[in-house]
Amino acid sequence: MPVDDEALLAMMRKRKAATTTLLELELLAIDSKAGTTRYAMIAKPEFCNPMGNLQGGIITTALDDAAATAVIARAGRRVGVPTIEFKVSFFAAARMHSEVFAVGRVIKFGRTIVFAEADLLDASDKLLARLSTAVMLVEVDGPGHFVEGHFVEGSAG
Repeated sequence: MPVDDEALLAMMRKRKAATTTLLELELLAIDSKAGTTRYAMIAKPEFCNPMGNLQGGIITTALDDAAATAVIARAGRRVGVPTIEFKVSFFAAARMHSEVFAVGRVIKFGRTIVFAEADLLDASDKLLARLSTAVMLVEVDGPGHFVEGHFVEGSAG
C-alpha cells in the first residue's frame, strides 16, 4: 500500500542522510506528486566563512540534499540518486545565525535521468542561491542508508 506524504515525511525525518544530520537540516514539507521538498536550517557560525556568511560548500550540500530528496520522493520507489552534474549560482549572502530554507523540486523526471533544482531562500523568500542538477536513478535493494521501504510497507524495494 502506498504511503501518503505525511507518513513519508515522518519516515524521512526519522532516517536522514548523514549530511542532513550534519547540517541540522529540518525537513518541513514534502509533496511526492509534485516532487518538491522544503528544509530549514540555521547558518551556524561553524558553517560560515570569516566574513560571517554561510560558506558556499555548505550551501551546495544543503541544496543537493533538497534536490535529491525531491527526486526520491517523486520516484515513488526505492532509488539512489547519484549526481551526474550540478551547477550552483550564488546571488546574495546568507548571514550567520539567520534561518534559511532549501527548497527542492523536480524539473524533468525521465526513465533513468532526472533534472532537478533547489533554491536557498531567506526568511523573506529572497533568492540567495540556486542549484541545478542532473541525477541518475539507481534501483536500491536491501535496507539502504536513507529510507527503508518508504513507498510500500513490507517491501524490499
